[in-house]
Amino acid sequence: MSTTKAPPPHVVLLACPGAGHVLPMAEFATRLAEDHGFTATIITHSSLSSPTHASVLDSLPACVSAAALPAVPLDDLPADARVETRMLTVVTRGLPNLRAILAELVRERGYDVVAFLADIFCAQAFPLAADLGVPPYIVFLSNLMLLSLMLHLPELDGATTCEYRDLPEPLRLPGCVPLPGADLLDTIQDRSNPAYALMVEMTRHFVLADGFVVNSFGGMEHDTITAFQELSDKGVYPPVYPVGPFVRPCSEDATAQHGWL
Repeated sequence: MSTTKAPPPHVVLLACPGAGHVLPMAEFATRLAEDHGFTATIITHSSLSSPTHASVLDSLPACVSAAALPAVPLDDLPADARVETRMLTVVTRGLPNLRAILAELVRERGYDVVAFLADIFCAQAFPLAADLGVPPYIVFLSNLMLLSLMLHLPELDGATTCEYRDLPEPLRLPGCVPLPGADLLDTIQDRSNPAYALMVEMTRHFVLADGFVVNSFGGMEHDTITAFQELSDKGVYPPVYPVGPFVRPCSEDATAQHGWL
């Protein structure tokens, strides 16, 4: 009696515009495929893309496919709109097309879609994945301290009225060193800028994730990881999965750099 081999687990990754987001997600998809036996689809945005994105996506292994969401109009944004405003607007306006692609991957392609892995700027897409029965995760290829700040932003927004640079006391995040308000992200230092409200709204979606995949490790952020695990056990936050250190491989000869160092 013949048996049908089950398809390998498939993950869908959503990258927001920008080389600093597309390239790490492409590398992450490649590692999931080559090191762990997944197949993958990485979805990008045509708006705000560059030729660099195309060359990277063309070099993906055969088991990693790429799909691009159509460009969306941005001509209604002010000329001086921050890049975060542009990126979040692109993501929001691309949600209807994303829904169609996700539905096709889940229902029509025969994939065993086990996870939806989204860049932090794409957290608005989590309800789409959840509606299709696919657990959503945030891929945060930065450190855990910054993720902690992002998770606390809605609370910080509601508890303060001044600009963060003017906070009288450093911000104390669980498991992190005290952080002076003046050292917080430049994007959130001006409450009157439209980017600020968009960032706060974006971070409200973070708790909808089933977990956080973070570019960190115990040797670098032991106390922060421990604090996150304790909060997760209490149901405050989704669990965190440290996968670092995560860096792109360098094929160039580093002898000269080593000598300089």
